[in-house]
Amino acid sequence: MLSLKVSGMTCGGCINAVTRAVQAEDSGAKVQVDLAAQTVTLETTLSPEKAAQLITDAGFPVVQ
Repeated sequence: MLSLKVSGMTCGGCINAVTRAVQAEDSGAKVQVDLAAQTVTLETTLSPEKAAQLITDAGFPVVQ
């Protein structure tokens, strides 16, 4: 399980965009987004770096 702090997520569209970005590379990934806490929790085979890059490329910067 991987938890990332992600900024800029405000709505259901953001959740869908983040989910699609991750699942494009790992179709079996489980993605859980908490808008209030600005976190994305993943169960994925992707490396943390790759997951963070995919989310950032979707327009939602991962905060260290």
